[in-house]
Amino acid sequence: MPEELLDFVPTALDRSSTVYIAGHRGLVGSSLWRHFEDQGFTNLVGRTSSELDLKNRQAVFGFFAESTPDVVILAAAKVGGIMANSTYPVDFLSENLQIQVNVLDAALEHKVQRVLFLGSSCIYPKFADQPIREDSLLTGLLEPTNDAYAIAKIAGILQIQAVRRQYGLPWISAMPTNLYGPGDNFSPTGSHVLPALIRRFDEAAKAGAPSVTNWGTGSPRREFLHVDDMAAACLHLLENFDGPQQVNVGTGEDQTIKEISETVASAVGYTGSIEWDTSKPDGTPRKLLDVSTLTNSGWRPRVSLQEGIVSTVGWFREHIGTLRE
Repeated sequence: MPEELLDFVPTALDRSSTVYIAGHRGLVGSSLWRHFEDQGFTNLVGRTSSELDLKNRQAVFGFFAESTPDVVILAAAKVGGIMANSTYPVDFLSENLQIQVNVLDAALEHKVQRVLFLGSSCIYPKFADQPIREDSLLTGLLEPTNDAYAIAKIAGILQIQAVRRQYGLPWISAMPTNLYGPGDNFSPTGSHVLPALIRRFDEAAKAGAPSVTNWGTGSPRREFLHVDDMAAACLHLLENFDGPQQVNVGTGEDQTIKEISETVASAVGYTGSIEWDTSKPDGTPRKLLDVSTLTNSGWRPRVSLQEGIVSTVGWFREHIGTLRE
């Protein structure tokens, strides 16, 4: 093992450190920016995609030479729902690989001490034992509807591990469960399940629709984490954790899609009936992360699902004219 890694002990980050948040305008990145500012960091760096194309290797290396970050959080990615992932697998594989390799290679060239790579729980096998442990990675077949995206994220995890082995830099990676909150994508075609439900029920409430029809039976169980909790977990890991294996980030609790739908309906004030189109697929019956590694390090989420959904509905309504489509 390289000597540098043997000597490293995680500790509180210097609040004057230059922290580059890649993807600082996205769901996770914007929350990271808010949280780090709240925690006293004074030198945060971010670039929009129009200012810096992370797929442009030369531009990325030039940016690192100019900004010389002390900490890098890689939250930038091409993301989308099941339909987008299954329709454009080449885009999700190629663009995410380009982003990751460029940013991580540039960070390596400048010997950035602390890098946190963010992935997704879709890296795990479709039929992994529940709750899903970190060591389930690469033990089975992936969910085919988003396997291209998952492979890109798995490559990122392996690059983090490879840098640790070859260069001794204490880089880490974290795998969040389903995230939601302010800054989410509420597009009818590109959003994930929770923002899609919020939009659907809000529109039904405004229209006075007598019923709302959701896909499937409502029986699959899903875990959701508010993005502000995710941001807090990221800083916690940077200051308290070191190890080669990715760390699951979630609540350790799940609910049925039916229960979540009812919570959303209540939050938007919808009083009609909720119907289920059982001819449509349910997807994976359950997807819950084992978060014992994170909880054993001393971290717990603070935002309850009901509280988080209510606040997200409020944000959605405030920003309805400027939402991403």
